[in-house]
Amino acid sequence: MNTRFILITASFLGSIISISAQNKPQPAPEVIVTDNYFGETISDPYRYLENLNDTKVIDWMKSNADYAREKLNEIPERENLIAKLKEFDSRRESVISDLKITKNNTYFYLKRNANEANPKLYYRQGFKGVEKLLFDPLTYKKTNAVTYNISTIRPNIQGDKVAVEVSPNGSESSDLFIIDITGKIYPEVFDKCGYSYASWMPDGNSFTFTRLNSSDVTDLNRSLNTKVYYHKLGQSEKEDIEFLSNATNPELNIAPEESPYNFYHENSNRNYALIRTVDNRIILYTSKFKNNFSPVSWTSLVSKKDEVVNYLHDKEFMYYLTFKNASNFKIIKVPLSHPEIENAVTIVKEPKNGSITDFSLTKDGLYYSITENGVEAKVYFLAKNKTNPVELKLPFQAGSVSFSTPDENKSDIWMTFAGWTSQSKRYLYNPSNNTFTFQPLTKPIEYPEFKDIISKEVMIPSYDGVMVPVSLIYDKNTKLNGNNPVLIVGYGCYGTSLEPYFSPNRVLQYCTYGGIYVVAHVRGGGELGEKWHKEGFKETKPNTWKDLIATTEYLIDQKYTRPEKITIRSYSAGGILIGRAITERPDLFAASIIDAGSLNAIRSEVQANGPANIPEFGTVKDPKDFKALLEMDAYHHIKKGTSYPATLITAGINDPRVTAWEPAKFAALLQNANTSDKSILFFTDFEAGHGIGNSSTKNIEISANIISFAYSNTGHPKFQPSKKLKP
Repeated sequence: MNTRFILITASFLGSIISISAQNKPQPAPEVIVTDNYFGETISDPYRYLENLNDTKVIDWMKSNADYAREKLNEIPERENLIAKLKEFDSRRESVISDLKITKNNTYFYLKRNANEANPKLYYRQGFKGVEKLLFDPLTYKKTNAVTYNISTIRPNIQGDKVAVEVSPNGSESSDLFIIDITGKIYPEVFDKCGYSYASWMPDGNSFTFTRLNSSDVTDLNRSLNTKVYYHKLGQSEKEDIEFLSNATNPELNIAPEESPYNFYHENSNRNYALIRTVDNRIILYTSKFKNNFSPVSWTSLVSKKDEVVNYLHDKEFMYYLTFKNASNFKIIKVPLSHPEIENAVTIVKEPKNGSITDFSLTKDGLYYSITENGVEAKVYFLAKNKTNPVELKLPFQAGSVSFSTPDENKSDIWMTFAGWTSQSKRYLYNPSNNTFTFQPLTKPIEYPEFKDIISKEVMIPSYDGVMVPVSLIYDKNTKLNGNNPVLIVGYGCYGTSLEPYFSPNRVLQYCTYGGIYVVAHVRGGGELGEKWHKEGFKETKPNTWKDLIATTEYLIDQKYTRPEKITIRSYSAGGILIGRAITERPDLFAASIIDAGSLNAIRSEVQANGPANIPEFGTVKDPKDFKALLEMDAYHHIKKGTSYPATLITAGINDPRVTAWEPAKFAALLQNANTSDKSILFFTDFEAGHGIGNSSTKNIEISANIISFAYSNTGHPKFQPSKKLKP
């Protein structure tokens, strides 16, 4: 690929930075760069915005952020909405997340009380034990303009210590340290540890962890050639042993973009090396545990050709969830004594209806869930040494289910169920009498405001006749008169399903204003198995946004709504979905919202997180992949002189997944190309990343912005400024 500058269409010095916060920012000037890919010349007018070290670029982003904030603040109902969402939050005694239960029944978890913005780390002995505070992130490195949030917790086997990761301002560039249940914090602190997955060894005083190369989210080498280290408490960092990497184990052929992780499993007394990217097919090795933590020889268990996406183990067997010759997945079992995959036997066949979405192991047998169309979950139990599973009668009809077990040598298993209109509820299941016992970790609350909100699941034909699952959430008194505001969300990447969840702050709150919240389960997701994923993947990626367009047309044809009432929204890799929908059919939508979105696909792999995403989207170094990337590149499909929908585009300056310049380039070009009087707002949060680790206050503001922007641009009278929201 060759790159050269050919034209400067405006003076970058001056106009871009001499803007007051009260005035609409001037369009960013074009500085055209051309790239040649396999004989095709591509012009890029905003390549210079990729330089986030340029103060003029940052000034332009800040001026846009100030203007976007001002315009959002003009929406009159927004403050009432924020007040309502804060009141919802205050009803909840607390919010508990990231629960870990050790085999000695010690509970470690994150808890945020109603009056707090960020969660703290607590522990207690058993479900009814006395709660004790272990760590408050507000006490960590007190620095102006930096807010630390707990990213992950991983207790040791004995339940007397826990590895804690904290990240500043949403960067996911964590510090890792150890704290014991007396509150003692060990002096060792390891930086560059974003999701390092500390794995404790049997002594309870040492662990392995994966480390990044840099804390700089724009560093292209940040996630390349990462390494697993072994550390023993009390020793210096210099004494750490490089335990697993492409340098220590060249025979494993770990690619630079592949991340290695090590997990110790007590019952089999083995280490398991997991090698992965965003490719849902894992690579797995094992080795017997040795106290000598020099690099070891690994035995291969599964490779990508085995198409395994998840695994479990006990003392004798490996259990794999695989889509090999089974698009809806099946579960196979292999003895550890002869772990070659050809020795596997199928213990749960591929279901005819629905896909296997999760599984868990106890001493009694195997539990697994089958979800139909991504929205209706059923749970089955296969008793140990039996061949016929039984379906469990659930406490209520669930849209989604997740399992939690402390140890496969115990019978204990908790199941958490949720739905679009059903609050998440956690139950302890007793297999001896087939009963579920409700065990909430915090006091349940009521939302009478949502008593009339219902959900409905439909299958709609896409452009090619393929039937697409669509979820509709709305007030039961809604009249189908073609005049209802609609907010359509979708994603369609990585085989990830948009499972039903209870969302009072966004989904249900949107519906209280009379709108219909729609979830389009487009191709590229996993709602209909791996085949559904692959039908919205690389060269088949256009199916993703064409499914969204077909969903929109269906809603119009069925008199749910009309184009002037429709907003579409997604985030992250879902930026492809929304960006290409509005560039292919700008006439079909009144507004769009893209949060931290992937919008410039042919430049994505020059970001820090780019190489790891090549398995999902492709590489510009391959001619076939390049054509697919160009087709999904929303930035390069913007056409000047086009009337585009009102659009709110956001970015996080500390985002390690989608670097802030990608949405910045899309916003700059869309502002320059748009001929409608609709607002094209670009808001960069200079104290956030990809949205992970946001405070409750920030999340409330984000929900208020989404609902307010959608309704202000679809005519809802409560959301109309005294003078119309202007571009």
